[in-house]
Amino acid sequence: MTDTAPESGAPGPRELFVRHARRDGRSVAILRAVDHGDSCVIEAEVYPAGARNAEPSRPGPYTFADVHQATAFMTEAVEALMVLGCDVHAQ
Repeated sequence: MTDTAPESGAPGPRELFVRHARRDGRSVAILRAVDHGDSCVIEAEVYPAGARNAEPSRPGPYTFADVHQATAFMTEAVEALMVLGCDVHAQ
């Protein structure tokens, strides 16, 4: 993602962090937090087991009022993935 400012002069969306979940060496999910200034969005790419193609599904996006709420959501999602046996790494 590139940080480009819109024509209005306001700063553009800023990627905060990315988490990549794998299980048995296979990608399970990629979660990305993006700060839009007035909100924070979690974007998800989910790679279903047994899918017929390599294209991920993209549930969401999940929009939060601020970075703190989005971070709490991301923390819970990462903890759930770890309970399910995934290795989660920062990207």
